[in-house]
Amino acid sequence: MLLAIDIGNTNIVIGGIRDGKIVFEARVATDHIKTSDQYGVDIKNVLSLFDTKPEDIHDCIISSVVPPVFNSVRTGVMKVIHKPPLVVGPGIKTGLNIQMDTPSQVGSDRIVIAVAALAEYEPPLTLVDMGTATTIEVVGKGNTYLGGCIIPGVRVSLEALTSKTAQLPGIQLDKPRRVIGKNTVDCMRSGVMYGAAAMLDGMLDRVEEELGLSTTVVATGGMAQFVVPLCRRKIILEKDLLLKGLNVLYQKNIPERRKEER
Repeated sequence: MLLAIDIGNTNIVIGGIRDGKIVFEARVATDHIKTSDQYGVDIKNVLSLFDTKPEDIHDCIISSVVPPVFNSVRTGVMKVIHKPPLVVGPGIKTGLNIQMDTPSQVGSDRIVIAVAALAEYEPPLTLVDMGTATTIEVVGKGNTYLGGCIIPGVRVSLEALTSKTAQLPGIQLDKPRRVIGKNTVDCMRSGVMYGAAAMLDGMLDRVEEELGLSTTVVATGGMAQFVVPLCRRKIILEKDLLLKGLNVLYQKNIPERRKEER
């Protein structure tokens, strides 16, 4: 079984993949002060939760956008499976032609999502990841990574709103009952949720206008399942895009991986 780990700003996604299929998926909170031993315990607990033994794991691949946490998780993995994981970063084969000013600065999670989407959909693609930040990235024909946008995430926007205002409470981000709210909570919920959906619709229109052609739009991330149904655009919802992408990247790099093990 392949252990696939994505370290995000809010959560660390841990998945088990066997024969190309996701066998299990779990999330633990990203904690900057945890040691490698603590992350090792977290990983063992997740494996135990899904009746998986460390010896069942033949290899591991990690992507990370949180440098201070990466080394602790990487070392924690090594303590559990007794081999260094494959890391998504410079030198790994992706199959992407990255047309950015500084390709090395493209977040590993952006690369993983693009690779996953290309394995299932024909470009041109517009990919949306709604996590701590909402990111939009565009992949053109020829597997060309063209760039994108970074937007404050839905929860980040809500936290900024409630922390900077004296009379606005914290709220649950449920589906609004209507656009025109009749009380403070409903007004906030409508503004945050329909506002995120309208922003997404508008940004997608502008992206395609700049490209001069329509694209297949695929969305993933924790907030996508709540916001995408409120959008007017056709958007394909893919819950496990990150784990799928990590598996695709691992398969692309198996020959080099075996060379490292010799």
